[in-house]
Amino acid sequence: MSTTTKPVKTSARPGRTLAILALVLFALLGAVFIQGATQVRLGLDLRGGTSVTLQPRIAPGEDGKVTNEAIDQAVSIIRQRVNSLGVAESEVTAQGSGTNRQIVISVPGDTGRRVVELVGQTAELRFRQVLAETSGVPNLSDTATAATPVAGIAPDVNARFAKLDCSIDANRQGTGSDAADQAIVACSREGGSKYILAPAEVLGRQVSKASAGLDTQGGSIWYVSLTFNDEGTKAFGALTTRVTSLTTPLNQVAIVLDGLVVSAPRINEPIPSGNAQITGSFTQTEAADLANVLKYGALPLAFDRGEVQQISPTLGSDQLQAGLLAGALGLILVLIYSILYYRGLGLITVGSLAIAAGLVYLLILLLGKWIGFTLTLAGIAGLIVAIGITADSFIVYFERIRDEVREGRSLRSAVETGWTRARRTIIVADFVSIIAAVLLYFFAVGGVRGFAFTLGLTTLVDLVVVFAFTKPITSIISRLNFYSSGHPLSGFSAKSLGTISAPKEA
Repeated sequence: MSTTTKPVKTSARPGRTLAILALVLFALLGAVFIQGATQVRLGLDLRGGTSVTLQPRIAPGEDGKVTNEAIDQAVSIIRQRVNSLGVAESEVTAQGSGTNRQIVISVPGDTGRRVVELVGQTAELRFRQVLAETSGVPNLSDTATAATPVAGIAPDVNARFAKLDCSIDANRQGTGSDAADQAIVACSREGGSKYILAPAEVLGRQVSKASAGLDTQGGSIWYVSLTFNDEGTKAFGALTTRVTSLTTPLNQVAIVLDGLVVSAPRINEPIPSGNAQITGSFTQTEAADLANVLKYGALPLAFDRGEVQQISPTLGSDQLQAGLLAGALGLILVLIYSILYYRGLGLITVGSLAIAAGLVYLLILLLGKWIGFTLTLAGIAGLIVAIGITADSFIVYFERIRDEVREGRSLRSAVETGWTRARRTIIVADFVSIIAAVLLYFFAVGGVRGFAFTLGLTTLVDLVVVFAFTKPITSIISRLNFYSSGHPLSGFSAKSLGTISAPKEA
């Protein structure tokens, strides 16, 4: 009985696939130069950075507020704020125990000081009705204010208002712990005005969204747009409705952040929509930072900033050299093994690894520019592990081709049939690595996330290279007589395939 062999479908236009890959490489290279991303951003352990310690501020009788839960909540909020700025591989940890617990923040690079200024803000946002307003600089009007207390205000509040000097820097730092249910005195951010403010009626926790925006019609002024939740919408609507018909300054609502008045606009009509804007001569950076701290909520505690230190990258440089040496040795061994074992076929391994290395390098440059990705020692370890994953893909495919040739197929037929049978194994193996990398990234912290990110990135690149370079180039070389004829150096000779063996001595 005779059997018919189903014809094998050949690869469709491998040259076109290689051309598309070349275009992608050139596009990434062009993006690198257009974006100015010409250097890899190194992490804290490799280039150093800034470290600061935050100590909880304990007011008299408030020892019980500094709980483990409050510290852990503060760590979570600070970590979100840092990540929202695109600062990767930062470290936010709690140290100590009991009331001696501290938060240590370490940020890589030269931007650490700005981040440190941001993350330590308690961001206690309050909306308060203005009861009195005058110049923040001491003058004769302050004496008159002291002599004529504001009606309906407690004597101690009037006294503090009269003595408050907003020209002193310390009075413009914000208290960070203003009581929401009490009337307070406060300075404006720039110190030009001081206020007596009623108890807060709308709180920062009632803000559901916050974003920075630019008012081009008003003269390119940066502002922060707020959206309240249902509770905040009702409270803000009631506040603005009540003060609309009052006289100045009672028809003003002060926006207070950490005990300082950011702005105190006059309310001309009720605002029931649940939306508001904060203006106050912000720069773009200030508006973005304020939106970030409001978006992720207020810290449950007020903190005093400890000593800010610069972290030396000396140890990291030595470890970097050791890591790069280990990676280079591993790569060289893989290449030597491929050439010795697969001979001419091993040249495809060399080309594939070179393409994969180029893609990974360009992506690391661009991701550093776009999302602030930084390369750490753990990330380098992920790159080294990926060399083995990439080599596994080549071995699976090459061995499948050899099996098909041993079964009597021509090389061109074996390349196509072997690919059909090998690609599922390659995809499954790579997706197992990707799933592991995703789980590590989302459930781990610190350096482990850097390892997971580079492992997942290089595994995805491996899939692209195998499909867009390794397979097409193998299809092309299978048409060359050097390979199809079974030349001793091609990797497809009878001896390389194991179909013959050297004669034994008698």
